Amino acid sequence: MIMKNLDSASQERAESEVDEFRDNLGPFVIAAQTTRMPMVFTNARDDNNHIVFANDSFLSLTGYTRNEILGESLDSIAQSGTEVPTISEMMREHQGQHGDTFDLPYLRKDGSTFWASTFVSPVWDESGKIVQHFLSFVDLTKHIEELARSRALIEELNHRVKNTLATVQSIVSQALRAPLDAEGLREAIESRVFALSRSHDLLTQVSWQNAGLHDLLEAALEPFGAARGWSCRFSIDGDNIGVPPKTALALGIAFHELATNAVKYGALSTETGRIQISWSLQRAQGEARLVLVWAESDGPPVAVPSIKGFGSRVIERGLAHELRATVRLEFASGGVVCTIDMPAPKGSMGG
Repeated sequence: MIMKNLDSASQERAESEVDEFRDNLGPFVIAAQTTRMPMVFTNARDDNNHIVFANDSFLSLTGYTRNEILGESLDSIAQSGTEVPTISEMMREHQGQHGDTFDLPYLRKDGSTFWASTFVSPVWDESGKIVQHFLSFVDLTKHIEELARSRALIEELNHRVKNTLATVQSIVSQALRAPLDAEGLREAIESRVFALSRSHDLLTQVSWQNAGLHDLLEAALEPFGAARGWSCRFSIDGDNIGVPPKTALALGIAFHELATNAVKYGALSTETGRIQISWSLQRAQGEARLVLVWAESDGPPVAVPSIKGFGSRVIERGLAHELRATVRLEFASGGVVCTIDMPAPKGSMGG
């Protein structure tokens, strides 16, 4: 913020220069006063280039009154604490012999920063001596902010793409370890990539913010539910807790694996089988936990598999790696029960 520090003599001299400026450039001053482009004139006879004219647009841009700005150096409203040279330094460096444009940060009266493309042009007297500098400003603040947002979006997009590619790589790697023929391998990879795609679609709808667990389940189970007339065989119990994108993607794959197994071997392979999915927030050893249970019932008799299948490895290893989750798969006689115990999303327990 500018602090008036002129003594009375300096103040009178500044006011005299303003009057002289107006008298000499009367018609131009009137035009410059009303233009929408912020403009100032400075006195080139001193090193500080103090302001002798500022139009209404410049006052509106900076928040200062005319009395506060006249007689002050333009450098006094340049943002301090940066490595950007002052306008006076830049004009001296270029010797003011021709028009130059600089993109610089400035401070408004309220302390906020704005960026402006500053065009500086010298004004000569009859003897060819530079007596003033004319400066016009184009507010770049919105442009600079848009660039910053664009960079942030690009960085976020790069992060998402890398995470997605890592997930696809994991899916392919796990599939290649399974004893599958070419068609089985294609189906294993394709179905899981489609599951990942459905989670992506859901996250896109919520602008890649937290996705609700109800919404995530509906997206993941849609091919196994409404499309086949089985929606009445699913029971979901739990609040629509929001989970971050990384968690949503990992759980989307896990739900797909559990549903695929239920269709092939479990509760959805019979006419009477049912699946109950529930979750709750708990606190263990001072840490908030989200405990999710997938429980199948009324399906065919269940036996413990002699070797872990592709889906089991994806669930156990994938969730442990991605979410620091503890996964327990139980092949109970009444049906498969999968318990996923993981750190609760931030803020889900009010903390």
